Amino acid sequence: MEEMHITRGDKVHRVYVLDGHRTCCSDDPRLAPKVLSHPLAGGGMSSPQSSHYDHSVAYVDQIPQNIVVERDARVDVVVLVFPGISADVKLDVHLVGEGAEANVYGAYVCGGEEKVKIAVDMYHDEPHCNSRQLFKGIAGGVSKVDFYGKIIVAQDAQRTEAYQENHNILLTDGAKVDTKPQLEIYADDVKCSHGATIGRLNEEEQFYMRSRGISLEDAKVLQMISFIAPVLENIQDESEREQLAVRFEEAIRKLVK
Repeated sequence: MEEMHITRGDKVHRVYVLDGHRTCCSDDPRLAPKVLSHPLAGGGMSSPQSSHYDHSVAYVDQIPQNIVVERDARVDVVVLVFPGISADVKLDVHLVGEGAEANVYGAYVCGGEEKVKIAVDMYHDEPHCNSRQLFKGIAGGVSKVDFYGKIIVAQDAQRTEAYQENHNILLTDGAKVDTKPQLEIYADDVKCSHGATIGRLNEEEQFYMRSRGISLEDAKVLQMISFIAPVLENIQDESEREQLAVRFEEAIRKLVK
């Protein structure tokens, strides 16, 4: 199990891109996601891969399954799954010092027979820690998505703030999404919430856009890009954010043709 350790006071920002249509250094692209990594302003990186970065892109064997965040440290992780790849992502995040913060964001788009499984366990072990999870996905074809998210707050982890959301859009009757957000709280002075939704594209919005001269295809693309935009907004590097948004738009457009 690969581990990322964020030492006291450090701030780390990482974007993991899983794309079955891109060539990676492994024979199996699922085991070699692309990583776009940037330190947050005012902080440095502390991890086993920190010496591997060349500009903003590097390759690793797999997404770290275990992330440890020490006192007053912060980690922001963005996981992006493009169509054409089946992915099994498991993240255990441990906030082990007061003032630690972890934010995990994800977007996934499936349009064929993909199977995407995402599981995130967020452990609040110490007081005064914050976390947020936001995952948004689009499922078409006969794809299958499973999301399992849990927030675990220890008895001594008072003044915890932890939030978790998972939202999904189904494009076809054959696509399936199973979402299970969970809270496991043993402290009494906390602010925690979780929520999940599964729905369809809004036809009223499509009718409005078509009345303004926008084609049905473009209307659907705009809806889906807007849907995942809150995840992409957490990519710190503006250039990378724009490039990935374009790639998502291209992938989504293929789904609606």
